[in-house]
Amino acid sequence: MSTVNQSETIRDLLERGQPAKVALVVAGAGVSITYDQLRRQVDELSAMFNRLGLGRDDRIAMALPNGLEALIAFLAAAHAATAAPLNPAYKRDEFAFYLQDTRAKALIVQPQGADEALAAADEGIIILRAQVGTEGRLQVVSSGRIGVEREPAQPHPEETALVLHTSGTTSRPKCVPLSHTNLIASARQIAQTYQLSSEDVSFCVMPLYHVHGLVGSTLAALWAGGTVVIVPRFNALSFWSTVRQYGVTWFSAVPTIHQLLLSRVKPGTRPAGAEQLRFIRSSSAPLPPAMMAQMEESFGVPVVEAYGMTEAAHQMTSNPLPPGRRKPGSVGPGTGVSIAILDDQGHHLPLGTTGAVAVKGPNVFRGYENNPEANAESFTDGWFRTGDEGWLDSDGYLTLVGRTKEMINRGGEKISPREIDEVLLMHPAVAEAVTFAVPDQVYGEEVAAAVVLKASATPAQLLAHCRSVLADFKCPKVIHLVDAIPRTAATGKVQRRVVAAEIARRMQQQGGS
Repeated sequence: MSTVNQSETIRDLLERGQPAKVALVVAGAGVSITYDQLRRQVDELSAMFNRLGLGRDDRIAMALPNGLEALIAFLAAAHAATAAPLNPAYKRDEFAFYLQDTRAKALIVQPQGADEALAAADEGIIILRAQVGTEGRLQVVSSGRIGVEREPAQPHPEETALVLHTSGTTSRPKCVPLSHTNLIASARQIAQTYQLSSEDVSFCVMPLYHVHGLVGSTLAALWAGGTVVIVPRFNALSFWSTVRQYGVTWFSAVPTIHQLLLSRVKPGTRPAGAEQLRFIRSSSAPLPPAMMAQMEESFGVPVVEAYGMTEAAHQMTSNPLPPGRRKPGSVGPGTGVSIAILDDQGHHLPLGTTGAVAVKGPNVFRGYENNPEANAESFTDGWFRTGDEGWLDSDGYLTLVGRTKEMINRGGEKISPREIDEVLLMHPAVAEAVTFAVPDQVYGEEVAAAVVLKASATPAQLLAHCRSVLADFKCPKVIHLVDAIPRTAATGKVQRRVVAAEIARRMQQQGGS
């Protein structure tokens, strides 16, 4: 049966929708395409990649905002080669790292702008400029070719379809290769968890260069043969009018977006359009139980919290829809994956005991690319350690209690503190720098840093330095100038949580004096 087919590829996914069914809509642009049109455009772009000398063993990077360009480019690149979507907001140094680390042979951008990405691309990378023309047709122009024309080759399900990076706390971002099997398994799990059908309309408000938007909102909907409504970026002002106009039945987002939507609801009223929804999904950051209750009261539909990560092609667990039980504060039972709680030696812990959360399943990747040290730390007897701590109850529901890794989770954006440390240390006035998370009402966590100077500099100057190198969302919200970095008394090591607590204590003392 197709629902359990382990041999599907990304291209096969497009065969699941009826030819005349609307597959994609770009809200506000008056553009929509059917499954038949989508299949044709993906096949045409795949053939173009082959004519340019690009094949299965090549990486095609793309720095595109949400839209038809981004999705068609991903689908075609995953079929003909390997897709490497990048955040278009990156700065030149960031693009240079990702293009080099992925060994990209081509870079797809819009016809205008993309200066930072283009400046980072070396002479060996061909540039493709993509834009949607009349009637939703993608137009792509290439700067050249990389070699002789390649013969079209059907990808094997276990071949890599997508490479993304996940931020580490002790190193530069790690490259995560995801196979066709990984992506299809995750899309299938999500569709089955929420009983998605061809009648459902997903509203994709998350970026398509992250697995949440790409797999959680989009591929899952396509697996079910439904419709995806895409917006270039989230806009709270037009959100509900879009939901109403296109008959949206569900959407998935981070708690930051949910909070912004809640802040615009008048007490005792329900937004027009919300009556069409079947459910709302939350993932990529913890959903406070109070917010979940407020959302269900204000929007009038079930809210289900899920747990996902890049290394598992997104979803690992989720609370079920009614009549299943939703447990506030829990991320639910495993969805097509096995969940285990391990101790430091890799032994399985009993129910109710807190330990390292580990997963195993068809959607879980096989290991980081060219990083044996990270793989040795992350895998135990075939179980992937997620870096989170939690416990399982008697119903198999997982509750997360913290992160063993010290990554900063800013509204679902996972930020490597080490990466920001390194940027601050590039400034000639900085002797030491430690970046850490601080609580934030809007984003859940914000970026902060403690800096020891060796020459004169102001926090504003250091922030300007960060902004010249890093995307805005990675830049510290506040930089504390300190005489020394707080360290643990026992070992003298720098621990980011200790630094955060000590800085908070000092600020409190200053405020009370």
